[in-house]
Amino acid sequence: MLKKKVTLNQSNRKTATQICIIILSILGLMICIAVLFPQVRQMILGLTEQIMHREVLAYQGWFKTLLSFAMGGICFILFFDYCTLTDSGRALVHKVKQEINDCLSEIDFRSLLKPVLIMSGVYLLGVLTIIRANFLYSDDLGRSVEGYRGWYNWSRYVSEFSSIFIHADTNLTDISPLPQLLAILILSISSVLFVYVMGDRKITVVRLLASIPIGLSPFFLGCLSYKFDAPYMALSVLASIIPFLFITRKRAFLFCSVVSLLIMCMTYQAASGIYPLIVLMRCFQDWNSRKKPDKAILSFLGMATFAFCFAMILFKFFFAKSSELDEYYASTAIHPLPHMVSGTLSNLRDYMIFIWRDLGIIWKTGITLVLILFIIKSIHTTANKKTLSFFVSILVISLSFILSYGMYSLLTTPLYLPRCFCGFGIFLAILCVYVVSNYKKIAIVTVLALNWSLLVFAFSYGNALADQARYEDFRIGILLHDLSTLYPNQSVRMQLENSIDYAPSIKNISKHYPVIERLIFKRLEAGRYWGWYYLRHFNYDQNQYETSDFGLLDLPVVLDSYYHTIKSDGTCCLVILKH
Repeated sequence: MLKKKVTLNQSNRKTATQICIIILSILGLMICIAVLFPQVRQMILGLTEQIMHREVLAYQGWFKTLLSFAMGGICFILFFDYCTLTDSGRALVHKVKQEINDCLSEIDFRSLLKPVLIMSGVYLLGVLTIIRANFLYSDDLGRSVEGYRGWYNWSRYVSEFSSIFIHADTNLTDISPLPQLLAILILSISSVLFVYVMGDRKITVVRLLASIPIGLSPFFLGCLSYKFDAPYMALSVLASIIPFLFITRKRAFLFCSVVSLLIMCMTYQAASGIYPLIVLMRCFQDWNSRKKPDKAILSFLGMATFAFCFAMILFKFFFAKSSELDEYYASTAIHPLPHMVSGTLSNLRDYMIFIWRDLGIIWKTGITLVLILFIIKSIHTTANKKTLSFFVSILVISLSFILSYGMYSLLTTPLYLPRCFCGFGIFLAILCVYVVSNYKKIAIVTVLALNWSLLVFAFSYGNALADQARYEDFRIGILLHDLSTLYPNQSVRMQLENSIDYAPSIKNISKHYPVIERLIFKRLEAGRYWGWYYLRHFNYDQNQYETSDFGLLDLPVVLDSYYHTIKSDGTCCLVILKH
């Protein structure tokens, strides 16, 4: 009798829960369907303007964003109802949950603690001079004086909400070096899991050191330079690696891949090449060693490709925010089908040119040797015909390089800033870890020598940031002194021409490491919005939006010094910075 009563109570609770889900689903669907009507979206944005006390209706991207969210909400509600209200859905959820638990139970997390501490020490050593430089990098200038977040403009919703938790406030303040220390921890975990995944769950010190390009490639140093963005950029790397912990269970791998790839897209989309890179190398390793039959390899490749494409489609249609800022930044639009091939090839050509120009002769030599060793090892250890392995290994290298640029290669207007090349560091790490795994000592020496040069450059880069900060502060002090003497009430409209050039130490480094001139921002440069934020750090507030070109005006010279020339008629002021 008691057992029947307990069963009846459980059945009643289950029924009540289902009724609540149905009611909430109906309400959610009604709201989402209502948002599909333009009049409703107009009303919502109008209320948003009143609450936020700022104009948002002028941003046409908001209408498309609300529409995407409404469509995404409908799909999510229907999928959630399937998983909670149907027997087949609940069975699917149970199987996925069980597979995830099985995979996690197979991992000895305690054995990963020591490798994480080792890599934390390595990365902390590499980033130490960057932290010591205390350099406000690009968007840091604006966030530190205004406290805005703004990651939602680039559809980085995870970054948007995570920043509130990390900074313990909706208004951001400079809490460095905490964000960079968090980035180091996340990168350390990423390196360990990367070696765990790529090294058949065998972690050695050599393999860990071979993974250094993940966090200390010259391109990812740009990510670590951000005081506010660094942990979220590092999180995008970790999110791209985590799905491969569940590679032995199909449902768990598929589910975790989609979720992790969405997190990657909502933190830093430039990392979109990491997941397909690892997939390609896993398939090559299994094929070259014949550990798995071709059918199993193709099945895994197909499943991973489906997960990646599905996640990208979800993000594109339901989460990617298109705004007026696309005009000044990377677009969210991809090449139309008639121009897809030519546009993609053009982007990849530019990507290759930038990489080639950025790398110094030492890096080019080291990377070339690693590539040669990769081919030699592939031939030497193959279970296939050696000639076939030779050509396949070259094909894999080529495809890996292409994939390292991620989805940016498909965009109509991609970015070519160094931080957008973070996939190239993963490309190097994959080659390095593969080469040092159970192979000859010359391979280990070559890889460690290359990674030592990356670590040394990180020291140089951090010190160069400090030099540039001192030089710019010196130049800005002289400029503001002259302006305050000429116009003590800031009564003129100012415009800049040229920029404060690089410090002499940076020019010296650039002779052998050209990438440094693209890594270090000129914080006071004509046409760059962050220059005005930089001036505000010295309590000089000036309107940055000038529609006319003061250079076309015949302004008299009121001051000419070694560092700058000031032209003004008492209303308009043109500052010509000298190099």
